[in-house]
Amino acid sequence: MIELKVSGMTCNHCAMAVTRAVREIDPAAEVRVDLAAGKVEVEGKAAAAQLAAAITEAGYEVLAPAG
Repeated sequence: MIELKVSGMTCNHCAMAVTRAVREIDPAAEVRVDLAAGKVEVEGKAAAAQLAAAITEAGYEVLAPAG
């Protein structure tokens, strides 16, 4: 599982946008977005760098791996 700390997510629309961005890279990925913690967890085959790039392109800032 990959955990990323993501800034700028504030609502369910944000969570859906991030999920959609991740699934464009890995359609079978399981995505969990925790708005309160600003964290995205992804179980799938894509690399963290690919996921971070997709989330950034969707308009959110990936701060670091969560942990």
